Amino acid sequence: MEENKERIIQTDQGKEHGQTKCPKCGSTEIALNPKTEKLRCLFCRNEFEPEKFEEMETDIEHLEGEIIGSGAADIQTDADDQIVTLKCSSCGAEVVIDTDTQTQARCHWCRNILSLNKQICNGAVPDAVLPFKVNKKEAKECIEQFVGKRQLFAHPKFKEEFTADNVMGVYLPYMVIDANAHASFGGQGEIESRQYTRKENDKEKTYYDAKLYNVDREFDLGIEGLTVESSQDKLDVHSRDRTNNIINSIMPFDTENCVRWNANYLHGYTSEKRDVNVDQLSPVVQKQCEEIAKDRVNETISQYDRGVRWDSRNLVFKGRQWKSAYLPIWLYSFQEEKNDQKIIHYVAVNARTKETMGSIPIYKPKLLLFSAVIELVGLIAALILHFTVFDQGQWYPWLLLLSGFIYYLVFHNKYRNSSAVHHYVKETKCKVSNIEKQDTFIKERTGLDSPAIEGANNC
Repeated sequence: MEENKERIIQTDQGKEHGQTKCPKCGSTEIALNPKTEKLRCLFCRNEFEPEKFEEMETDIEHLEGEIIGSGAADIQTDADDQIVTLKCSSCGAEVVIDTDTQTQARCHWCRNILSLNKQICNGAVPDAVLPFKVNKKEAKECIEQFVGKRQLFAHPKFKEEFTADNVMGVYLPYMVIDANAHASFGGQGEIESRQYTRKENDKEKTYYDAKLYNVDREFDLGIEGLTVESSQDKLDVHSRDRTNNIINSIMPFDTENCVRWNANYLHGYTSEKRDVNVDQLSPVVQKQCEEIAKDRVNETISQYDRGVRWDSRNLVFKGRQWKSAYLPIWLYSFQEEKNDQKIIHYVAVNARTKETMGSIPIYKPKLLLFSAVIELVGLIAALILHFTVFDQGQWYPWLLLLSGFIYYLVFHNKYRNSSAVHHYVKETKCKVSNIEKQDTFIKERTGLDSPAIEGANNC
């Protein structure tokens, strides 16, 4: 994408560092009310509507070039920009904030709260924020229910120390990307025309006849709200020392309901600032958009029951839009020490949808013991069936020898959930338009011994 097409949209226009006052009583004691998703004055209980986030482009199908919200601009690590001095508009005192650790501070003279409202170049202030909707009580119930179903093989130390009261509300940094792209796919596909069997050496073998086609597809793709972690640590969903995939799996968020940044949304919660830039995330976004395009093109080739082998796949962005956002989760963590290695297990709740996922440390001696008992029962059952029900030449009873292994794998997966991830291919909003299809018959192929086209890669 041409560099001269990059455009920065200033999303903090009209914002100034300092006090955010209640419009009714003037108090600066303001926090989020999760039930209404409005900001509430903690003094007079007045609630007021959040500012809508309307600075970015909304016509995704006509995006051109690279559009970047100012909160998503490249991070600079200059210490002078991280230490900000705020002047209290009530008493005139100056208060210093280290933006690496906080976005609000209380004036030491008049006790009013001062907020960091303008963006700075260290990633601490995003373009937008999605308020908490699920309160702590609801999050605790979700976590207790999740953990309660996994007590049998949970590690004794985890069971001893677990208390859902330790759950924390956290705003994590994400990039929300809209994309206007053009996709083109070319390859060959087959449609089965006949299936039959032939006898070969006293055995029957199945053969297939099929019609071979050249298959070409081109279409425009509008992707809205693709969400990617913008913390280097959380991007590694296969980390060995922490179960980051758990946090990734509770997406998607309803990012269309993001509001304009206001530090008061963080009152009572913690946050983690962004440390990844657009250019670092571009390869991730490219890959995910290509997978979304591949999934959508598959909806146009259902007639090719023997599959399609795509020989060429191309996705070109006509326009992309990036905005940084704080998204809310409730997070419980537990550190397990295992063979001199420390592993942090997470149980996470999406603070908008209540989607819950977790990793519970397993007490493996107990799980192995139960699996061994199941395996022994399976062996005894296999022997009984072998000698009493089935002919001795049949192998079906011996499948029971897998029962112990299956039991172990099922419960290990139930507790660890290592395969749990965000299914962005299906869960990201997108629209296909201007689709062009071309299917050209090549020839009839006969006597094929495989049920699928060689090299099929459409799945």
